[in-house]
Amino acid sequence: MTWLENTDVPTVTFKIRTASDLGQSNSCEIHPSIWGELTTDEIFSNKKVVMFSLPGAFTPTCSTFQLPGFEEKAQEFYDKGVDDIYCCSVNDSFVMNAWRDQNNLKNVKVIPDGNGLFTKEMGMLTNMSGVGFNMRSKRYAMIVDDGVITKMFIEPDSTPENADPYGETTPENVLTGV
Repeated sequence: MTWLENTDVPTVTFKIRTASDLGQSNSCEIHPSIWGELTTDEIFSNKKVVMFSLPGAFTPTCSTFQLPGFEEKAQEFYDKGVDDIYCCSVNDSFVMNAWRDQNNLKNVKVIPDGNGLFTKEMGMLTNMSGVGFNMRSKRYAMIVDDGVITKMFIEPDSTPENADPYGETTPENVLTGV
């Protein structure tokens, strides 16, 4: 099932790495981190959230355009009443935290969907084994108000002419729906 506008986000618990009492960083190479959990209720309840999802951390379009674009435009989203901006990917918490740290994110929060449970429930899990990625997320974005999806932005399927479509989910386009 693909989740549609005016439906609740799926209920999922994400496995995350959080800073231990020994340090502020989530990067296990700098300071020890511990396993924790983050629920969709904690992310989406009682606030307006923009979440964008992408095939993978450290990939060209995601790292060059999408993630930095949302980081740079964060204040414009906040000015329109958005409380939080999240980036979700079918990557583990270590990878997502390293990507966050490398990009010096101050506004966009990362969510590791390591097993693809949320992505599968959203109907956005796609087989990218042809490029060695296995199961990953389609590129999409959504606006969620108190747990209800109010607007979806979904990239078309890739084609030989356009292997990585990116237009629907740009921060500029998502801003038009807030």
